[in-house]
Amino acid sequence: MAKNNESLVSIIMPTYNSSDYIKAAINSVFSQTYENWELIIVDDHSTDGSEELIAKLIMNYKNKTKYIKNNKNLGVSKSRNIGIEESKGEWIAFLDSDDAWKESKLLKQFEKVKELNEEFIFTGSSYINEKNEKYSGDFIDIKNMSYKELLRNNSISLSSVLIKKYLLEKNNFENDRVHEDYLLWLKILRTGIKAIAIKEPLLIYRLSKTSKSGNKLKSIRMTYGVYRDLGINIISSIYYTLNHLFKASKKYKEIFNGNKV
Repeated sequence: MAKNNESLVSIIMPTYNSSDYIKAAINSVFSQTYENWELIIVDDHSTDGSEELIAKLIMNYKNKTKYIKNNKNLGVSKSRNIGIEESKGEWIAFLDSDDAWKESKLLKQFEKVKELNEEFIFTGSSYINEKNEKYSGDFIDIKNMSYKELLRNNSISLSSVLIKKYLLEKNNFENDRVHEDYLLWLKILRTGIKAIAIKEPLLIYRLSKTSKSGNKLKSIRMTYGVYRDLGINIISSIYYTLNHLFKASKKYKEIFNGNKV
């Protein structure tokens, strides 16, 4: 049972044909030591039997879960926005259906909220591949991020974020042609908000060859697109993209080589 002083957090989980991985994602929510949450699963018109699998997984948590299936494929940005609109919590957390959380993830974030009275908290990550095999390096060399700092390096993983809902009511996800989460974080931080880091790998992030981050050339184009969508000029956009590429390459090299970065 949730404690009376615990804020409700709404966990938004979009999914599309993720039946191979979604069980781990959902079970990691059910295992959270922070108890006052609701899980909103937005199925973006899956065709792989996800609906039946999800129904079985949430059977014992029907009072804390909501399943929504889109009538057609809308994309991840619109699906997340639907989840936010349906949410009841003061706080929002995101968990993609191929990722998972450590059981203390939400609890440690709310401990940071109480300590610093902040409204945007993210964490470090550990990494697994498509076969659930863990890469030996973790990404924990993160720091509190301002708008200017985030422009040079996106160290905020979507599935690690805990954020006040009102910040998302002013700034929605948009434009799946770019890194939609990076674009959103920059828009929020541009207002003067800071993102506060927890230097622990509380997110288990799945690296997939078919993901946007797995396709390097596509990822570069999408990063450049973020800066252009923000209204940044071409020369500065190229500079930030190259800087981002350098830091991302270093990060993944050290993760694969077994270092903590």
